[in-house]
Amino acid sequence: MPVADPSLASSWSLLGPSQAAQLSFGSSMDATKLEEARMLLSGMDYSRATRQDEDGDTILHIYVAKGLRECAFVAAERLRDVGRLDAKEHKGKTALLVAVTANQPEIVQDLLSLGADINACDVKGQTALHLAAHYGLPVVLQVNNYPNTKQHDYHSRSEKLYSMTPLHCAAISHSLTMKALSSSGLVDVNLQNKAAEKLSCVQTLLNYGAFLLSQEIKSNKTVLHLAVKEGNVDLVRYLLRIPLQNMKDFVNLKAHGHTALHMAAGLHGNPHQAEILRLLLSRGADPSIRNLENDQPAHLLQSGLQGEQVSHPIILTASQGRLVSVVVEVNS
Repeated sequence: MPVADPSLASSWSLLGPSQAAQLSFGSSMDATKLEEARMLLSGMDYSRATRQDEDGDTILHIYVAKGLRECAFVAAERLRDVGRLDAKEHKGKTALLVAVTANQPEIVQDLLSLGADINACDVKGQTALHLAAHYGLPVVLQVNNYPNTKQHDYHSRSEKLYSMTPLHCAAISHSLTMKALSSSGLVDVNLQNKAAEKLSCVQTLLNYGAFLLSQEIKSNKTVLHLAVKEGNVDLVRYLLRIPLQNMKDFVNLKAHGHTALHMAAGLHGNPHQAEILRLLLSRGADPSIRNLENDQPAHLLQSGLQGEQVSHPIILTASQGRLVSVVVEVNS
């Protein structure tokens, strides 16, 4: 699927090869286990093989959750033949959604090859793409681009149930991991790896066609607004390095009147405030834009010297055609 902007195709190189998610699925099934699974299913009572239990689970849901690939494949064939491959359990999850949640990329690929609906959503309106982005599973997202699947939407959302696109989910998930990494105060390799995987999810979604300028329905936030609001300088830096042709439009989009620069100006006490401000301004953020309260970003900066502070000269506001330099005071 082509990306929203042709220039985004080069964004894959923005992460080093050690960070980029590598496809690890696609290994063949164990022939012996597959034959055993066929014998097991053939000897099983028909209703047991196709019915749903009190929680709505089919035997396929159970096999998928346990990671029993060969059994899941045979059960999926049986349910496909009776038109129940996309049966939903009590939380609205199809077997495909369970496979995504359980981080089983090979089973995800198998189900898609058998015709599972990639656009099926649970009771919250989350599709396979939303869940893979939320849990930070870049390999699963790449499986979702499996060439034999039906067309699917990398910026899909349900206005009634789920107002965010998968890209929004990936951005929020990355920010949560970065916040946990920052608050731990330790060198946590597991969290570092998870953060890299979640950034790979952002990258994968963009490479497969997610729309960078897409705004969340309820708040009108783009992924840039979300990253700035959380002080996620790593994600802000990544997003602003994408060679987008209409970068100024992206940077100056409003979310209920606030640009990303307004949000950055409000990051009082955040150690990354000054860097985020500089990054936004370097990519065309307009300091003269006013929000719904008629405030420019400069009006939202913290005032006064509280404790030991470091001052950074930042050009923030325009007055009578002249740029006026003001001082951003950031807690050290």
